[in-house]
Amino acid sequence: MRLPDPRGPISTTVIAALRDDRPIDTQVLDGVEPAVAAVTDPLDDVDFQLALAVCYQLHYTGFDGVPDAWEWDPGLLTLRASLERLFEAAVVDVVGSPSLQPDETVGAAMRRLIDADDSPSLSTFLLRHATADQFRAYVQQRSVYQLIEADPHSWAIPRITGKAKVALVEIQADEYGGGRADRMHSLLYGEMMQALGLDATYGAYWGTASAQTFAALNLMSWFGLHRSHRGALLGHLAAYEMTSTAPCRRMGNGLRRLGFDDAVCEYYDEHVIADAVHEQLAAVDLCGSFADDNPELAHDVLFGAAACLALEGRVGAALLAQWAPQATSSAA
Repeated sequence: MRLPDPRGPISTTVIAALRDDRPIDTQVLDGVEPAVAAVTDPLDDVDFQLALAVCYQLHYTGFDGVPDAWEWDPGLLTLRASLERLFEAAVVDVVGSPSLQPDETVGAAMRRLIDADDSPSLSTFLLRHATADQFRAYVQQRSVYQLIEADPHSWAIPRITGKAKVALVEIQADEYGGGRADRMHSLLYGEMMQALGLDATYGAYWGTASAQTFAALNLMSWFGLHRSHRGALLGHLAAYEMTSTAPCRRMGNGLRRLGFDDAVCEYYDEHVIADAVHEQLAAVDLCGSFADDNPELAHDVLFGAAACLALEGRVGAALLAQWAPQATSSAA
């Protein structure tokens, strides 16, 4: 993808260094430090979140014209670490420290967290009220993740063992099309974008993506790129899968309400089927088995699940605040 345009002093520092292939030395770090220190709410600061997303993107496909060596540049990693510390503190402040209740399984605890989530239902709005332009705006926002769907969670594969590893590979294999490149979920999303008249090039809508959208993406990359957060990454995936089926059904039907045919709705229809299967697999075989093998990390699994619910909820709340401030309904 192409380097995005900066959206503030922090992202300007990162993007300028990559564009000009200039090292991030001590002088540069000292120069950007006041801007980082001035961030009061990292989860709602688009400059902060874009800078972090750019740092993380170097570990995926990178950027056109940016040397691969930047992935492990010491100065950039130092800056990224300072952003991550603030990001972590903000996520912990929102999520807290969820824990197992006496005699409670991890799967049951995740279901409890999901049932307690009171985020407004964006999928219900898309089903009943959204205009075609609002639906396109939503699809644009989600493209920041959906066009690389499954990639962040794949970082966990070499970091876990046993039954949990087998379950994760089974889930990811479905995400990547079950051996068929044309059935990759990311490709299906891109085809839907094209059918809606949108640009399916990855990164095309980074310039308009919200801080909340980037934060939801960065959460996955933060978990995935740190082995210490492998439990949280699995919990995130499980929560994502456990809360996907009904919203995808609503969104597919929302597109049909607007006059779009089954071909346009295929991405959502695919997830109604796939995620219904993945839900139990993720909760029990993946997270349950991982917690059985690593009981000291069970709370990390719950933290990842809670963080997923919280940050995905903030994405929906930000969009609904623009479109329907009065919208109040149960979680998607």
